[in-house]
Parts: sequence; structure tokens; C-alpha cells
Amino acid sequence: MRDWKLVVSHPCGKGVHEDGPPRFVWPVLLFVAAALLGGCHSPPRDPNTVVFLIESSPANLDPRIGTDAQSQRIDALLFDGLVARDAHFQFTPALAERWEQPDPLTLIFHLRNGVRFHDGRSLTAHDVLWTIQSMLSSKHPGNVITPKAAAYASIDSIEASDERTVVMHLKHPDNFLLTNLSTGAMGIVPQGSGRDFWQHPVGTGPFRFVSQQIDQDVIVERNPLSWSQIPKLQRVRFAVVPDAITESLELEKGSGDVAINSLPMDSLPVLAARPNLRIEETGGTEVQYLSFNLRDPLLADARVRQAISCAIDRDLIIKTMLDGRARAASSLLPPDHWAFNGDGPRFDFDPARAARLLDESGHLRGNNGVRFHITMKTSNVEGTRLLAAVLQQQLAAVGIALDIRSFESATFYSDVMRGAFQMYSLQWIGGNEQPDIFSYAFSTARIPPKGANRGHYSNARLDALLDDANVNPDTAIRRADYAEAQQILARDLPAINLWYRDTVLVHNRRLTHVTPAPSGSYTFLETAELANPD
Repeated sequence: MRDWKLVVSHPCGKGVHEDGPPRFVWPVLLFVAAALLGGCHSPPRDPNTVVFLIESSPANLDPRIGTDAQSQRIDALLFDGLVARDAHFQFTPALAERWEQPDPLTLIFHLRNGVRFHDGRSLTAHDVLWTIQSMLSSKHPGNVITPKAAAYASIDSIEASDERTVVMHLKHPDNFLLTNLSTGAMGIVPQGSGRDFWQHPVGTGPFRFVSQQIDQDVIVERNPLSWSQIPKLQRVRFAVVPDAITESLELEKGSGDVAINSLPMDSLPVLAARPNLRIEETGGTEVQYLSFNLRDPLLADARVRQAISCAIDRDLIIKTMLDGRARAASSLLPPDHWAFNGDGPRFDFDPARAARLLDESGHLRGNNGVRFHITMKTSNVEGTRLLAAVLQQQLAAVGIALDIRSFESATFYSDVMRGAFQMYSLQWIGGNEQPDIFSYAFSTARIPPKGANRGHYSNARLDALLDDANVNPDTAIRRADYAEAQQILARDLPAINLWYRDTVLVHNRRLTHVTPAPSGSYTFLETAELANPD
């Protein structure tokens, strides 16, 4: 078995390269890096600032635009939707204190009184109109280009009957409009917000924006004008640390306070032994997936995609790379969801079957044992590169040569959004808890920039099922629609669902009242406290 290659950044900026299997190198690497760290002198830190370690910068903090994980998770702290969802995914009031639907084509929202934006302006119905119209109309003065627009395409018109009442008239019934108007899915921005809003975002959420340095940090502070609850934390600095070893060291030496779902599982025993650290875990809903570009002639053949699935030993990866802290996924939806169906065709680990599928598709082994080359793009985040290295080894066993190309996170995400890839792997966060994820990710109508069908998958039967499920009021019929849709996706495999990763949060013990959410969101910061703040 070939060795893994780990690239470890010297904490003072020098490059250190180590070869060896990852399961046993973490204690050694952390010890070596700690010794190197002794020559570094970090500037004094504000004891009232929580340092939250993240792997990459948010791509865009305008909640109308940002769809990457960091943007959505930080935006959920800065902005509010019209409604919210509780732990059981039931809708609760947010900026709208109440709402009614007098008929299937009309929604009326009554805004909460006394809500102010971070800059002191009062929230009115005109801010809601501006937010939605700027996403839907290219002629709107604040128009932004966003893949989120299709989520609101059912809105025919929107009006403010007074300063606190918003009336939406729909083109057709939309079972998911409330979901798409909820905190985390969208955020209300002030009237007049333009395309440069991402540089100085202003919301109504419990935290307010202070500053951002691309690839360095984002700083937010508590919002004393918060309509819901004022956080106990004074300030949070989201520090960008793409290197996993450095991230672990920051936690160990106390210069980092918290990290979530970004540390290699093999580092956890080392961190758990540190008296200043605590680990919180819960079952997760975040799905790791592998996506294909179906415009590529090689990957357009479903048998090739099925063979790749049969070549991947998920159980081995979960056991070794993830230390058992995940469960194999057969759908984007969590298994306990009312619309979940895992009864579709299965292409589990079976190298012999993979070889047969590749032979049948005409891709025979050459003299060197290689059938073809395929390129997988990744970010420079450590966990993503390690996963690519594992897949490279497993695919090689069936004659597929996987070429790995790693890029800076913003470049990688930009390439994914514009379809410049053969294969890539990312995680679905939060949004996969609702069945409209299938439309967003796989409907023909949701090819970018109108959604996240980045692989350009198209299936007329799937489109019809999802369209019906979107408007049909009968839950039993909708459940049947989604069941067949998941069977189609399990057969065609425009993307491979790999696993639901457990949510693992490591934090300094000075940070208390920490309760991680299954989705891996950052909302625990709203109730967390510092044990001895100054």
C-alpha cells in the first residue's frame, strides 16, 4: 500500500514535508510542530475574543449570494429570515412574528415591531421587498446574480400593504417557500443594498460584522440591538487555518478556542488528552458527496459512475480516516426524515463488479493496467486532500488513474460553480434536511446559475416527480414522488453520497455552554459563554 503524503506547514511559515500513514503520525507531527512553534512569537490576544478556527474564507457574506459552507454558517449569525426552524424542523417566528396563508397562492407576513438593523435602521416591509426583488429581477437596481434565485421563482409579485406587512402572490403552490424564507436559507438585507454589500454586510442577527481579511479572518461582535437575545460572547474571530496540523496546535496552545468538523479524526485522542480542551460530539446530518461532470464524455456513461462507486470502500474510510465517526449514506436526506428512501439500486464496494462495469463500457485495461485517467479537483483543505489521496488508491485497484489537482479554496469553489471539473467532493450542510435539496441539486431547471446542478444532470422523469412534489398538498403522494426520485438518483448516480459525518466540536474549556447541532452550524455561539471574561 502506497504511503500517504502529508504537507505540514511550519507555524512560522517554513514548509515541512512528511511521508507516512496518517493514523500513526499525528502524535509525532504535533510534537514536532509544537517544538517548531517554540521559536514563534504570537501577538497578544484579546481575552474577550473567541478564536474560531475555520478551513477557508467565506466566498461571499451577502446572504443573497453566498452558498458555500462558511458563508452560510456565518451569515446565519448575521442575518435573520422571515421565519426560523426549531430542532424538529417546525417553523417558528423570526422577523415575521406571525403569518397566514388564506389560499394556496397567497402568503401574508406580519413583521415584528421594533427590529433594527446593525446600523440602527428600522426593519420595514420595504427591506423584505428589496431583498427578494433584487434576487429575482435583472432590472432591479440592487440586482445580484445568485443561484438562490430559483428558490423564489414561485413568487409572482410581492407588495408591502403597510410598513410591517408583506404580501406574496404565487404563480403556483410552493411547499418549500417557507423553508427558503427561513434563517440560514436566506437573510433580509436593508433596502438599497447593492452588489458590493458583501464588503460591509448589515443584518438583524445576534452578531454584527466588524471586518474581513480574505484568507485571514472574519471578525464579528455581539449585536446589542438584537431582537431575539443578545449573545454572551463579546467578539468572535473566525481565523482561516487551512492546515490541520497548525489548527490542532492552535487549539493545544490556547491561541484557538474552537473548531468544528475540520480536524482529522486521528488527532482527536491527542487533543482529548489536553487538560485545556474538551470534545463535544453528536450524530450529524452533513453529507460528504462525490460529484461528476456529466458533460464529460467519459462520465456521461452511468456505468463508469457506478463502477467508481463500486471501487470505493466507504466502510474502510469511515473506520480508518474518520475513526468510525460517520455512517454510510444512501440519500442526501437523513435516514429519519419522513421522505427518506434508501431502497434504490446499490453500488457498494465490489471491485470485481467495478471491473465488469468498466469492461462493459469499453474501458479495458492497457498494458500498464490503467483504463483511463480522470481528474479530481480539491481545495487546499487538509481533509479534502486526504480523501482524494484515499480515493486515488482505491480507484487504482480497478484500473482508474485519479489525478489530483488542489487549489486555493476560492479558486476551487469558483471552478465548481462554473462546472470546470471532472470530479470533486464537498459536503451538503443544513439544506439537505429538506427534500427540496433534490430539486436544488439535480433538477434540469437548477443548472447554475439557477441552482446547484453543477454536473448538468438531466432526467425528465425526475424533473416531473420533483415538480409534483413541490406543489402537491398530499403528503402521501409527495412521499411516493420522493421515493421514486431517490431510486432514480441511486441508479443514475450523478453524485455519490458517501457518508453522514458526525458533528465533532473541539473547544477550550474557557468556552462554556457549548452544544453542537447535527448540521454543524455555528449557532451554538449564540448561547455560549466565556468562563472568565474580562
